[in-house]
Amino acid sequence: MRIGELAATVGVTTRAVRHYHHLGLLPEPERRANGYRDYTLRHAVVLARIRRLTELRLGLAEVRDVLADDAGRELVEVLGELDEDLARQESAIRERRARLRVLREDAQRGRLPAEGPVSPELAALFGKFGPVPPASPMAAKDREVFALLETTAPPEARAELLAGLEAMMAAPGAVERAHEAYALLDDLADAGLDDPRVDEAARLLAGLIPAELIPADVDLGLGTGTGTGGPDARGGGNSAFLRAFFADFAPAQAEAIRRTFRILTEDRR
Repeated sequence: MRIGELAATVGVTTRAVRHYHHLGLLPEPERRANGYRDYTLRHAVVLARIRRLTELRLGLAEVRDVLADDAGRELVEVLGELDEDLARQESAIRERRARLRVLREDAQRGRLPAEGPVSPELAALFGKFGPVPPASPMAAKDREVFALLETTAPPEARAELLAGLEAMMAAPGAVERAHEAYALLDDLADAGLDDPRVDEAARLLAGLIPAELIPADVDLGLGTGTGTGGPDARGGGNSAFLRAFFADFAPAQAEAIRRTFRILTEDRR
């Protein structure tokens, strides 16, 4: 058989056959006097096996290991690992579909938050905050930041974030104070840095936010781009993130939040 006939017989492309030659998966046959390769039934058998293994989503390096072991012992081991991997994927897909089902139900009932989709845990916390205060840009931005942090945080930091928010919402009067803080920060959109409401907002936020949510080494100079530390997944540990975070607020709003961080970090020292 010529290369085109071999490829057609097994159901692959001639490019794939040449690639398998290049990787050493499929032995190259001898050439006839006319220069054409002469493929045998053995080549077709090996090529078909390669196709079956790749359809099982084995990588080509794994396929090489399987082909190198004629007794099939390597195949049993590799297929067992593949089965475990597929089981993990199935579990992850079931979890994602369950989450999607909840989101679809919320969307149909008009309860999907504008910053969604978010995890069921964060959605439940948003529910405890109550509806976003009407026409409050700060409240909407706050939820967007929480959704961002939840998405980018490693699992441990994400758990700490959710636990901190749970603790915050468990305090008596937390919802009312949060709405009061949003309103005050909204009012600072056009205020100067010397506005007395800056300190008022900082004290209100410091009494609301658990200190554990703010890293002790957060660099408050980053609001002006002068610091070297920065936020981790909870809001500290990365200088670029902090610069972008503060830059997203009006000057007086950023200053109020910066002073809040300062109050919380100093209280822990």
